Amino acid sequence: MPTVLFIFGWRVFFYANEAGEPPHVHCTKAECDAKYWLNADTYDISPAYEYNLKPNDRRMIRKIIFNHFDYIISEWQRVEQERGNE
Repeated sequence: MPTVLFIFGWRVFFYANEAGEPPHVHCTKAECDAKYWLNADTYDISPAYEYNLKPNDRRMIRKIIFNHFDYIISEWQRVEQERGNE
């Protein structure tokens, strides 16, 4: 489970066993849990699920993802490349 970011209490990470899925991140903070699909071509995200997130939580995690979008995509690609080399 590579953690990409830990910011404002949010942990943004990937699961190492999800090869073959499009780029996405999992996000957790306290009782909140979410998964967002990342579209590098359109620089956009869409929720796969959002559990127990209040509107403020949604705004915060979306802002975090967008502020670090290029870094998250580059980490996704790096992890995917490492998986391919195993």
